[in-house]
Amino acid sequence: MSTPPTRDVYSVSRLCIEANLVLDGGLPAVWLEGELSNVKRYPSGHWYFTVKDELSQVSCTMWKSKTYRARIAPRDGLRVLVYGKAGVYAARGSFQFNVDYLEDAGEGALQRQFEELKAKLAAEGLFDLGAKRPLPALPRRIGLVTSPAGAAIRDILHILKRRFPSIPVLVYPVAVQGAAAAGEIARALKLASDRAEVDVIILARGGGSLEDLWSFNEEIVARAIRASKIPVVAGIGHETDTTIADFAADMRAPTPSGAAELVVPDQAEWRRLLDSHRQRLNSVLRRILRGHQERLGFLHRRLSNGHPRHRLRDRMQRLDDLEARLVSAWRRNQDGKVNRLRYIGARLEQAHPRKSLANKQQALQLLNNRLQRATSAQLRQHRNRFETAIRTLHAVSPLATLDRGYGIVLNTDGRVIRSSADVSRGDTIEARLGQGRLRATVTEQLD
Repeated sequence: MSTPPTRDVYSVSRLCIEANLVLDGGLPAVWLEGELSNVKRYPSGHWYFTVKDELSQVSCTMWKSKTYRARIAPRDGLRVLVYGKAGVYAARGSFQFNVDYLEDAGEGALQRQFEELKAKLAAEGLFDLGAKRPLPALPRRIGLVTSPAGAAIRDILHILKRRFPSIPVLVYPVAVQGAAAAGEIARALKLASDRAEVDVIILARGGGSLEDLWSFNEEIVARAIRASKIPVVAGIGHETDTTIADFAADMRAPTPSGAAELVVPDQAEWRRLLDSHRQRLNSVLRRILRGHQERLGFLHRRLSNGHPRHRLRDRMQRLDDLEARLVSAWRRNQDGKVNRLRYIGARLEQAHPRKSLANKQQALQLLNNRLQRATSAQLRQHRNRFETAIRTLHAVSPLATLDRGYGIVLNTDGRVIRSSADVSRGDTIEARLGQGRLRATVTEQLD
């Protein structure tokens, strides 16, 4: 009897979970395009809807954490592009699509075209910064490629008039929206480049949706901008709008008014700059003129000083000066000889024997006086030292102690008795006083 095969029995939840794992691991995130139906928004913030085409439909879920990324609000009948992953809703065992991103299908297609054209032209080097042309500092005439009926032209002309009204503006009228607009814009740019009537071109349009601005995303416009021999400034839409023309232009402005501000300087600022340059030029010219005047004065003084009359006057003054110096030198020489003669006479007078003898006698008298003073001083000094020694010796003499009422006690051998234990009762002792001596017999010893 054969053994029945082992059965691996799935639970319904296990089947749904593993099916979800197979879909999650085997099918990547994809884009779907279709029409919305059964749109429901729950209080929880989650969105539920169906995306369908002519043959099929799929249930979709967009969690609250993803809805902020939606470019549009979903509604029935709207054709959309959704991005997400397929999965299984285990509680019902149903197939569904978890949406991460949602946008209008028409806008999404245009955006894809925009990105593809941008990548293509960038790869060709059409947007390279090295190909950008600098704008003229002060254009002689400005070209304006835009619609003559739009608000952009009024804003641009107002800014140009306020900043630098003396610069003329040449308008090349074109349509800025519609199927024929791109061709008109390209032809206007070529016309302006060929006629070379302006120094800079403003390509402008007011704000609008991606479809409204699509004429400026056409390849023909981008290539016409780069083919122009005249620098092009793009002022298209609002600050957040970006077109292919912005990348191709030599400079991009956030708005049409911003483009007008880029192409012309501020007249008031230029006036201030010119005033500053004029003041500096005047200052430099005055300084140069003052230098030339000083140089001319110097040369005039040199020419005047070189006149023969001045030279003759200088020679005469020089002669007077030499004469005065000669007289002064002769007088100094004579005075020197007289002083020398007086000096020699004084020295002879000092060297006479009479003068020498008087000097010797005076020196002898001085020495004698000094000897007497020195002898007297030494005698006084020795006398004072002798008297001081006597007083010192008397002060330490035992006799001086006796004069103050003390006595020296001696035994019969003449030795000084310092203690009562040195004698016995009946011994004879002798006391030496300040005046005279006493002899006594010891009758009692006291402690």
